[in-house]
Amino acid sequence: MKKSVVVILLLWALPAAAADVSFDRTYTQQNFRDFSEEIGSVLLYRSIGPAVSLGVTGFNLGVELMASDINENKDYWKKAVSGQNPPSYLVNSRISFTKGLPLDLDVGVVLGKILDPDIPYFGAEARYAIVKDRALIPGVTIRGSYSQTFNVDQLDLRTYGLDLSISKGFGVGIKIIPYGGLGASWVSSKASNLPSGLSLDKEEFSATHGFLGARLELGILAITAEFDYGVIPSYNLQLGLVF
Repeated sequence: MKKSVVVILLLWALPAAAADVSFDRTYTQQNFRDFSEEIGSVLLYRSIGPAVSLGVTGFNLGVELMASDINENKDYWKKAVSGQNPPSYLVNSRISFTKGLPLDLDVGVVLGKILDPDIPYFGAEARYAIVKDRALIPGVTIRGSYSQTFNVDQLDLRTYGLDLSISKGFGVGIKIIPYGGLGASWVSSKASNLPSGLSLDKEEFSATHGFLGARLELGILAITAEFDYGVIPSYNLQLGLVF
């Protein structure tokens, strides 16, 4: 786990080869709308894991990698990054921490970064276990979330999310917990510090997404894989310590 944290921090510390968000002078409002829809889907806060409450003394520390399949051949991507050569997949590294509270509430924070183009962001969540996972009853959780870019010269993007998830655990000692859910998001995307002669209005819109995943628990070690499909598909992997 410590090595995984080091890897994530190194990815943060080595941004030299990454392009920046840099809108071309010929960028149109429709280009910005299409770009915002895809990058908003990537930056949406994802609480990788099943619909379970951590409990008052519980917490989850996770390191995560996500790959999102963007439409890199479209003009709205080529003209949105310096060098006009976007990658086929946006690779996203994150560190997350979730803490259990009384009354089946959990809260969490995430610090993340898209590596190319260079887009750092942070987010927070609050979730409530409507139904606890019991012998014959699956767990059900509702969650609200927020995320926001920072230190990105030409882009200020914020997301708000609300989703419902369900999961059921199997096994003792070594445990597997499949889960799935549906969610809605609201995105506000604003361009700033644009080149002379270019003007882009703020874009605000909503979207829906679904996700499926499974967690393998080996004592306090948890490995979680998740597939999320919204505007574009994203593939997530988390290595976590769960107490």
